[in-house]
Amino acid sequence: MKTIKLSEYIKALKNEGLLISYNISEITLDKTIECLTYDTREITQNALFICKGALFKKEYLDYALDNGAVCYVSEKEYPNNSGILVSDIRKAMPILAQIFFDNAPAKLVSVGITGTKGKSTVTYYLRTILDLYMQSKKKPPCAIISSIETFDGVINRESHITTPEAVEFYRHCNNAYNSGITHLISEISSQALKYNRVSGVNLDIAVFTNIGTDHISPIEHVDFEDYFSSKLKIFDNCKNACINSDSDFAERITEEAKNKCSFVTYGTKENDTIYCKNIQKHGDGFSFDVKTPEFEETFNISMPGIFNVSNALAAIAVCHILGIDKGYIKKGLSTAKVSGRMQVYNSADKKISVIVDFAHNKMSFNALYNTAKLEYPGYNIVSIFGCPGSKAQQRRVELAEEADEHSDYIIVTEDDPADEPFESISKEIVSNIKKCPYTVIENRGQALYEAIFNYKADKKIILFMGKGEENTMKRSTGYEVCQSDVEATTELIKKYDNLLIAAN
Repeated sequence: MKTIKLSEYIKALKNEGLLISYNISEITLDKTIECLTYDTREITQNALFICKGALFKKEYLDYALDNGAVCYVSEKEYPNNSGILVSDIRKAMPILAQIFFDNAPAKLVSVGITGTKGKSTVTYYLRTILDLYMQSKKKPPCAIISSIETFDGVINRESHITTPEAVEFYRHCNNAYNSGITHLISEISSQALKYNRVSGVNLDIAVFTNIGTDHISPIEHVDFEDYFSSKLKIFDNCKNACINSDSDFAERITEEAKNKCSFVTYGTKENDTIYCKNIQKHGDGFSFDVKTPEFEETFNISMPGIFNVSNALAAIAVCHILGIDKGYIKKGLSTAKVSGRMQVYNSADKKISVIVDFAHNKMSFNALYNTAKLEYPGYNIVSIFGCPGSKAQQRRVELAEEADEHSDYIIVTEDDPADEPFESISKEIVSNIKKCPYTVIENRGQALYEAIFNYKADKKIILFMGKGEENTMKRSTGYEVCQSDVEATTELIKKYDNLLIAAN
């Protein structure tokens, strides 16, 4: 970080047309900003404090000013305090972050991945490949900002949001650069693109995996067009793009990228830059032949789900642009695992299989049901899922309809209810289940117990969807530690197997 005076931040906001006014003494204007945050827990001396959010309270500002903040930035004026008034705090944050963290994203090779489905899997495929490559060069592993975890060389923790606010995003980039890391892979959500969380970040490569309906609600995207157009903003600041030609609306996606950056396509069409054919199932995974401008080669992935072939192609397309040797790609794809994504657990007698997956929208549900029918013929399908509170209300219709269409039994359970009662969420979900037998069990572990021990079928595939390896549940009071779906599954499958042994 450079030592930048407060006056420089004001100048930058003015240059971007965001500055309305400021009330700051000459002495304060000359102070060097040593901390940039909107979190009172992070306040240090000479901090520039950001007032943001619908739930912001003046007490937060009072605390910040009492504990080292020299000034605030806000859309609302707080009289008798040193402050900067701006027209749009969300647009202001990345400008402030870019100055404070000396435009750290520009110092990294950055790959941003957006799409309705597959972001995390592409991220982890790429991470595995690039880490192998970096290891061969005796360099640190790449940084990652994802819905599963965040690693930047300093911070390594579970994530609660796909793409953090601009201040955090720039901080992660700065941590990575200072740790000697050269590459960053990040999932870019529609919310991040709509609300300027990655403004000013000029991606070296943008990946657009696919598009379907999701995040439609009064507080997220009012309709599909708002959602789609937000996703397309990823091309506004990127040098290269990788586009899935098999996606719905691929023509519109390609047209959007055409005049903004260089791009390649990947998919199952012969004119794709990265062309795939001859997909074969082997064990839990798949083999497939790929033709690129550099080589023709057979690749293998060890994860189930034919849709993961497309995710692998996205990773190959990125490596094509980066010039990564195919040896690292082959090894990375064949060994990569993604926590909480398509993790399969089988009982000893092979009568019960549980797939733990993060599936949480219509597109991912549909792909998972297709996988279950293709790879588990003759098995009854049991669906366990819920919907989050206070957002993405459309899922309560779409997920219920998908489960109703493809399941033999449904168990509705909790999934980050936040500040909305589980009873109201589950009631809305089951109102859209028209023909399939169902029950409602709030606790996820108990829901899985019901599926394994009480639902009777000769053979059953249980789709345990929505949480994966997450071990927290979002409630009105914050995040509460809980048993993850993976932990519940391994525990209950073991219990089932032990009872089987005892019975024999």
